[in-house]
Amino acid sequence: MTEIIETDAGTARITWHRAKQARLVLAVSHGAGGGIEARDLQALATVLPAHGVTVALVEQPWRVAGKKVATAPKTLDVGWRGIWPAVAKPGLPVVSGGRSAGARVACRTATELGAAAVLALSFPLHPPGKPEKSRAGELLGAGVPTLVVQGGNDPFGKPAEFPEGDFELVEVPYGDHGFAVPKRAEIGQDQALEIITGRVVEWTRTLG
Repeated sequence: MTEIIETDAGTARITWHRAKQARLVLAVSHGAGGGIEARDLQALATVLPAHGVTVALVEQPWRVAGKKVATAPKTLDVGWRGIWPAVAKPGLPVVSGGRSAGARVACRTATELGAAAVLALSFPLHPPGKPEKSRAGELLGAGVPTLVVQGGNDPFGKPAEFPEGDFELVEVPYGDHGFAVPKRAEIGQDQALEIITGRVVEWTRTLG
């Protein structure tokens, strides 16, 4: 089911993948250069409902409007705040999630919106090749239980680059920023996605 939401940043869209007996809602958005067709988002939407988690795939207004590049971070936060009442409407705890730029939004707004937890997929710890421009403060400031899922070969921040902090981190071996794994890798693409969905399923069981 698709739901159109009007926000102060423009028109957003939610695609619902509902669990029959839901105990949590995972609201998760895309990155700055792609949409909800991302392999990790689609895998989560396919797997999680069978484990009691309703998945709400959120398209930010810039994406709905057909633009190719994301708007400024503050505008992304405005869009996320605008969709929150809709994802909270079922009356269940809501996990705020996203991949890349969406993960940053989830971290920045988690406490303010009352998120039960944050799922950060491919958190962009720094721009590629610029580790000095760290965004660790956003992750460390989430203020709620946080799971980071990071590709082992992510140019935006490899797992070993992350600071110590109050979050869990799971590595997807060989994965790049989109969790793609090279053909020479010891694991296949399906296995990489199973690492993501399996760990997220385990983690959500600790939340409710």
